[in-house]
Amino acid sequence: MNYNIEKLKVRANHSCELCGLKGELYAYTVSPKEDDSIDHQVALCSICQNGIQSNNFSNTNHWRALMGSIWSELTSVQALSYRILHDLKSQDWAAETLESVFLDESIITWALAEVHKADNKVIHKDAYGNVLLSGDNVVLIENLNVKGINYMAPKGTQVKKIRLVVDNAEQVEGKINSDTIVIVTKFLKKA
Repeated sequence: MNYNIEKLKVRANHSCELCGLKGELYAYTVSPKEDDSIDHQVALCSICQNGIQSNNFSNTNHWRALMGSIWSELTSVQALSYRILHDLKSQDWAAETLESVFLDESIITWALAEVHKADNKVIHKDAYGNVLLSGDNVVLIENLNVKGINYMAPKGTQVKKIRLVVDNAEQVEGKINSDTIVIVTKFLKKA
């Protein structure tokens, strides 16, 4: 149980610190902070909490309230507002708000920490959408001309114990005829 909620409600004047709605409020810790320090939390209404937890910001009229909350004196509210505005930056109003606000660099770093972590996570998938992991066995689903060794790897060739190319979700490494080659994932099926 979060014992800060009463302090948050008082701090927030019993209103959501993002959209201003009155009603039931919930304490939300702005990641990557993990402790329950009130300085790292925001008081949220159920609409804002559900939208953030489901990463659903499709009701852009509701999220226009961020044009005001970004100017809060509270760093946690600024960081969370900035993060959501960053997710909505394809909307003109959100992009304009981001351009008009001047926040301390540490707040922007906090706001975008989870975004950068998600961006840096490369997920490899085969031609059918199955997630590939290092050590998996795969099968070629097309004949592939292996460059550099003048060899045609036939459809159905099994490649054992692949390695993922860390910075490219569309490539894995595997051995065919004792030669290590790079294979494009759209030509693979997880075995």
